Amino acid sequence: MKKLFDQVSEDCSKIVTNSYSTSFSLATKMLHPSIRNHIYNIYGFVRFADEIVDSFHNYPKGPLLDRFEEDLFYSLEHKISLNPILNSFQNTVNTFAIDLELIHAFLRSMRWDLDKKVYATQKEYESYIYGSADVVGLMCLKVFVKGDEKKYLDLQAPAMALGSAFQKVNFLRDLKDDFQGLNRTYFPSVNFNEFDEQSKSKIIKEIEADFEHAMIGIFKLPTEAQFGVYTAYKYYSKLLKKLKKTPSVQIQNARIRVPNYQKMSIFASSYLKYRLNIL
Repeated sequence: MKKLFDQVSEDCSKIVTNSYSTSFSLATKMLHPSIRNHIYNIYGFVRFADEIVDSFHNYPKGPLLDRFEEDLFYSLEHKISLNPILNSFQNTVNTFAIDLELIHAFLRSMRWDLDKKVYATQKEYESYIYGSADVVGLMCLKVFVKGDEKKYLDLQAPAMALGSAFQKVNFLRDLKDDFQGLNRTYFPSVNFNEFDEQSKSKIIKEIEADFEHAMIGIFKLPTEAQFGVYTAYKYYSKLLKKLKKTPSVQIQNARIRVPNYQKMSIFASSYLKYRLNIL
C-alpha cells in the first residue's frame, strides 16, 4: 500500500504545481515522463516552504517553518512522511542522492525571509539567491542527469545562472508586492523609493548576463530535459522583455504578467524550434 500512498503524494505535488504556477506547470509537462513527476515533487516542496514565509501572515510562521523542517528531515531519514508533499520530495531526494547541503541552503534563505528585510551588500544578495533559487536549479539538475556526476558538475554553473535569472526576474516583477507589501528589498544599492530607469536598466543587464550564461548549459542537457527547460527559459525571457519595455514607475505600481494566450504562443513556438532543431 506504500506504493499507492507514494502515487497519491506525487499527485498532490502535481496539483500544487498546476495550482500555483501555470507557466512552470506547462514547462514541466514538456519534460520526459521519466523525470516529470520528480520536478513536480521539488516544486511542491519549495512552494510550500515559500508559502509559509510569504503568505501565512495570520499564523505563527516561525513555528510552522520549524515543524515543516523537522518533518522534512524525519522523512529524508525514514523515507516516509504523512505530509504528502514531503513524502514525494523525500522520494526524489533519496532516488537521486540530492545533496542535503542544497536543502539546508534553501531553508536558510527561507528563514531569512521571516525577519530580514534588506539585503544591503552584494554578498548577502548572492547568498540569498543561492539558497532561494540556485540550489533549486541544482536539485532539478540532479534529476535531469539521472546521477551522472560528471555531467552534473559540467552543467552546475549554467544551472545556477538560470536559477538566478528566474529569481531576479521574479524580484523585478514582484517589486510592488515585495517592497510595499512585505517591506523587503532584495537588490543591493537600489533605492526603491526612487526607483528609476537607470536602476531598472542595471538590474536587467545583470539578468541578461545570467540568461546568456545559462543558455550554454541548456544546449548540453539530456534530451529528456532540454525542451522543458528551454520552454521555461523562453517564458522568462519574454517576461524580462516585457519588464524592459515597462516604465519603472509602472513596475512599482503593478505586477507585470504574461497573458495566458502569449504563454501558449511561447510554448508552441518553442516546440516548433525544438522539433526543427533550431534552438
